[in-house]
Amino acid sequence: MASSLTKDSASTSGSEKTFFGHPRGLATLFMTEMWERFSYYGMRALLPLYLIAPNGLHMNPATATAIYSVYVSLVYLLAMPGGWFGDRVWGPRKTVAVAGVVIMIGHLALALPTEGTFFVGLGLVAIGSGLLKSNISTMVGQLYDGPDDPRRDGGFTIFYMGINVGAFAAPLAIGTVGENVNWHLGFALAAAGMALGLVQFLLGTRHLNERSLVVPKPLSAAERTSTLRKGMIWMAIAAVFYIVTVVTGVYTLNWILVPITIAGLVIPVLVLARIKRDKELSAAEQSKMSGYIWFFVAAAIFWMIYDQGGSTLAIFADSSADNSVLGWNFPVSWYQSVNPVLIMALAPVFAAFWMALNRRGKEPSTIVKFSSGLVLVGASFFLFLMPLTIATDGHKAAAMWLVAIYFVQTVAELTLSPVGLSVTTKMAPAKYASQMMGVWFLAVTAGDCTTGLLSIAGVDLNGTGVVALQAALAVAAGVAIFMYRNKVKQLMGDVR
Repeated sequence: MASSLTKDSASTSGSEKTFFGHPRGLATLFMTEMWERFSYYGMRALLPLYLIAPNGLHMNPATATAIYSVYVSLVYLLAMPGGWFGDRVWGPRKTVAVAGVVIMIGHLALALPTEGTFFVGLGLVAIGSGLLKSNISTMVGQLYDGPDDPRRDGGFTIFYMGINVGAFAAPLAIGTVGENVNWHLGFALAAAGMALGLVQFLLGTRHLNERSLVVPKPLSAAERTSTLRKGMIWMAIAAVFYIVTVVTGVYTLNWILVPITIAGLVIPVLVLARIKRDKELSAAEQSKMSGYIWFFVAAAIFWMIYDQGGSTLAIFADSSADNSVLGWNFPVSWYQSVNPVLIMALAPVFAAFWMALNRRGKEPSTIVKFSSGLVLVGASFFLFLMPLTIATDGHKAAAMWLVAIYFVQTVAELTLSPVGLSVTTKMAPAKYASQMMGVWFLAVTAGDCTTGLLSIAGVDLNGTGVVALQAALAVAAGVAIFMYRNKVKQLMGDVR
């Protein structure tokens, strides 16, 4: 890291060290996020494979997909309460430190060779990731002198590179150890990664802005008592309910999976409805929220397909793909490194492309980019039909088919995801400005919970008919947004 530190010639002291011209604290947050993503994506790459492996939990693919989908949806669902803890209970810095400990303990629980501790570990990693997700981004923003600081956008770009570096390296290291040596050793390696991230975060906190220690809107004594009481009541109700199901012998895994998937679909609807019904919003804000609902529903369809890259596609690769290049075999989990390396390679190209079109006055509108992303993710599943057709009668589909699918999905992501983040901040009512990013994450939750519910219902997501139907749904959603673009533009008001 020392080699990446340079002298800031603009510093008033003339000797303050920076990280690529940015505040020194960015290095701390970059490395924390990199190691957290290393642990998260490494574990996620192993998860569906471990669930179906004969020497793992030996589940059927539908159950494995349901568990994977519910787990991913929980990470994004818990980002909102995670942000709430940072704003009202511990402050961003303490929340991230606690999150790191929880994630590390979760991975250690996954490393234990028992089914009970495995699911406890999944829950802990989801809780820790939810606590960390919103708060670490908040601390990145606090390093700069407000939203007009010219370094701010570049700082977030560097920070997000840390995500992709961790996501790229994780399957190569953790996946290899987990698949080729021992599953639980792979999960333990994920714990070691989070431990490294936590240690360097604690050592580097002196470089963070002091505002990261502040609780922006602390709970009053009455609010704290009320929140604690309500939390304990709900925990007691849940504990009694599940004890009864276990004692009576009716408990199955679906008693956990079904309530979470339903909650992941109902909560986004309730949150959007609450905001939409708020009488304090102006007519312009109400109109923008009506327009935003179009983007939200479309994004949920997008993530429903996109996130199957780690479940449906991985399970197909494990059973039906020739996972080799020029006669060299590689672990199935390595496919999960394709997307982050493509992101790192293509993101600058896309940024330059949009800028070039903008200078010519030809940059596509938000709506056109969004609809294009949906059509592309649908096209990726139409492309998936080819290896599905090839992999019959004992034949194996070539690895490059899967690489091609991930490539198309990455292009779709770069077309839709940054636009979705941008339009969320632009269309957010002033009253809900700090909460709307959590609302955007709920689109991921809704998409993954839809996948989970289909799997619980016994739908074969690797069936050609189901894959074609999902592809057609995404393309139809993209076409619908494009066809009704004038109506959506009217609802968006001054947002372009």
